[in-house]
Amino acid sequence: MLKYILRRILIFIPTLFVISLIAFVISINAPGDPVENLFAGAKGGDGSSASNAGITKAKDELRHELGLDLPVFYFTLTSLSEPDTLHLIKDKSQKENLERLIREYGNWEFIQEYYRAVSALRNEALIRTEADSNLLKKISSDSLLIIEDNFAQKCISLLRTHDATEIKSKIDVLQSECGRFSYLGANNFLQRFNSLLSNCENTFVAVESNSSQWKTWIPALRFYGYNQYHRWLFGDGNWLTGNGSEHCRGVLRGDFGVSYATRKPVTETIGRALPWSMSLTAMSVLLAYLISIPIGVQAAAKRGSFFDRSSSVVLFMLYSLPSFFMGTLLLMTFANPDVLSILPANGVGPATGIPEDATLWEKFNITWPYLVLPLICYTYSSLAFLSRTMRVAMLEISSQDFMRTAQAKGLSTYLIYYKHGLRNALLPIITVFANIFPLAVGGSVILEYLFGIPGMGPEILTAVQTKDYPMIVAVFTLSGFMTLIGYLVADILYAIADPRISYSKS
Repeated sequence: MLKYILRRILIFIPTLFVISLIAFVISINAPGDPVENLFAGAKGGDGSSASNAGITKAKDELRHELGLDLPVFYFTLTSLSEPDTLHLIKDKSQKENLERLIREYGNWEFIQEYYRAVSALRNEALIRTEADSNLLKKISSDSLLIIEDNFAQKCISLLRTHDATEIKSKIDVLQSECGRFSYLGANNFLQRFNSLLSNCENTFVAVESNSSQWKTWIPALRFYGYNQYHRWLFGDGNWLTGNGSEHCRGVLRGDFGVSYATRKPVTETIGRALPWSMSLTAMSVLLAYLISIPIGVQAAAKRGSFFDRSSSVVLFMLYSLPSFFMGTLLLMTFANPDVLSILPANGVGPATGIPEDATLWEKFNITWPYLVLPLICYTYSSLAFLSRTMRVAMLEISSQDFMRTAQAKGLSTYLIYYKHGLRNALLPIITVFANIFPLAVGGSVILEYLFGIPGMGPEILTAVQTKDYPMIVAVFTLSGFMTLIGYLVADILYAIADPRISYSKS
């Protein structure tokens, strides 16, 4: 058995690698830019060029902290036209735009010169000199907005344009604006952009006239030692010990990054919500098994009796009732001042909180009334399913020879079914038990939201609504890991329940 467990744990390593790789692929291909998501709503101030430059610098620093300026993976299969330094482009939309230009023209050395020219134009548009400030004080606020904001935004949009016709049109518009604003006395302000715009125009003409699209058809394999996946998995410190980590300790050490919604570490949110979901799941599973196994055995032992028929009707009714309906019905009945206000309707404790000096027993007495209705909703459906599964399994076992021999010996019904038959009939129940582990991570979105339980359910719902991909990826990874644990526990329980099952080689 020990050798089998060790072999299964060794198999976990490549399986976990695949799970982590899938989670990483989901995270990097998620819609939107992580930096933009974290900076959503961060713009403030007077919208001046200085503040825009400050935000741009802050975004670049955050992009470095997140490791987005690194290659994506250990190796990449690209074309001969694409450079091995494209990952250094900080803005995701600009990087995608350059990739399109490379696919269309294939001459990176000319595209690079064009990108540098447009970047210089953008940087100049975001800088305000002292002479410009003195000049702009004489111009109306509306004109100031037109000159600063509109012109700068058009320069930035040029970095995100790959269509040749659109690029030329935007350059023409910017050149015309330099002349149009001369009547405002701002020609000194915009005059310095003429040479930059001419440089942008000339470098793009060079891109078009020196097209080398044939390079896009030649594959090229490139290798990278330190990359985004390595950092995401092991952190930015020592890959083995984790020493020296500055911004990320890696998924293997429980660091799933920063939530887009709360700006806090994902592990902090999971650490706060997961215990509630796991506790409720564990208690409901314990109750379901303690109740369903005797019911299933009794129904099989008295097949066709009144108890068998009545329990079947009740269990099928329970299994068919949706959880949101049952939860609402329980709240309207037992937490309604107009009917029976005997249990709390929401939360996991009083609004004033649990006293810090309360003993464990006192905390239990304060908390248990809040968990009665959620536990009923958590348990009734699985109880009905397990009871029917147990009944079917016990009926199959009861027709076997060793069960008939026990009956022929005159043993009591209890000994026949609980001592001889139960262990053999537990195998389907154990199979169901293996699926509980990943469910404990995900919680119940409907029930936890309905009863106001601060578990994983509401957190997952919020993550989906706000596109909080780090949180979603963390739940996906943990669910995959717990699924593996569930299968391992099920295999061990198989051998415990049925001695005929042996994982050692004969």
